[in-house]
Amino acid sequence: MRELNSPTRRQFLRNSVVMAAGAATVPLVGGCGEQQSITRTTCRTTSGGGKRPAWPIACRDAHLREIGQPDFWTAMTAIGADRVEVLVKLDLSCEYLMDGEAKYSLADANSIRTLGQRFKNANKRIVAFCLSNDFDNRPDEEVACTVKVAEAAAELGVPAVRLDFVPRQLRDSEDEFLKLSVTLARRIIEQTKGSNICFGVENHGGTTNKIEFLRKFFAEVGSDRFGLTMDTGNFYWFGYPLSQLYDIYAEFAPVTFHTHCKSIAYPETEREKRRQTGWEYGKYCSPVYEGDIDFARVTSLLRRAGYRGSLCIENESLGRVDAAERAGILAREVQHLRAAAAETA
Repeated sequence: MRELNSPTRRQFLRNSVVMAAGAATVPLVGGCGEQQSITRTTCRTTSGGGKRPAWPIACRDAHLREIGQPDFWTAMTAIGADRVEVLVKLDLSCEYLMDGEAKYSLADANSIRTLGQRFKNANKRIVAFCLSNDFDNRPDEEVACTVKVAEAAAELGVPAVRLDFVPRQLRDSEDEFLKLSVTLARRIIEQTKGSNICFGVENHGGTTNKIEFLRKFFAEVGSDRFGLTMDTGNFYWFGYPLSQLYDIYAEFAPVTFHTHCKSIAYPETEREKRRQTGWEYGKYCSPVYEGDIDFARVTSLLRRAGYRGSLCIENESLGRVDAAERAGILAREVQHLRAAAAETA
């Protein structure tokens, strides 16, 4: 299994530029993998003999608040999740972590140690910190927050930080937003120089779901620590036909550092159409085991690209069912993803 940083920087930039120009799929760099240390993290994959390790299955923290358990760690155990993605606000609070009266934050060294110790005591781990950035409204604040979160991630052994590049002020100027995004991403990479933390931009909304935008973005940033949080459902939500999704997953798998695994169950007559963005999403979004996306195929593509991170559940259909049903749905999703990953082990 090749390592993340095995291509030279020159090779990385050359291949990225080729892809941004719209050429055929060319591998860029390897995927971001977890490691076992609580004090250090890396985006390298490792090679070696023997059976490949099972991929951890993770869940977004917001879902774990919805299943009637007394605390966050009991909720993870209840659905069988190995890892969790933790949302971090601009003030560095982790407001979705549910643990009685306790509050958690990354705001200072003592808070970071407290959070790490609580996870260690519970024998649970964080797969990624999730930021809901607003880069074109408050660029300096968001860069500063991202850098602080990356520093905390390195301290806690969290391998990736999910970023959100969604235009708000610049929604009508994609070229200007791309220029701003590249500038800010380079600042983040420069200010975390020497770190092994990987940054995964989620394909989210009307801009970063465009594969042409992603190609240009990653090519111009030109860092082997800057890539994708692959949201499997969002590319489908954007309107790409089902059969085209797997080519997209394959193209971006080599720069995938984190995942959001979700699906949509469209009527058969709609699956291969180039649909309007967001078409009937609230009606047809679904658990991964009911949707159209073949996760055994997805995990196979990720594995071949060297990805060793978690498969992280994001289920935006939970609001359609009673609270009492949600734990069972999430538990079944965990089992579905574990089985899909096992098929490609």
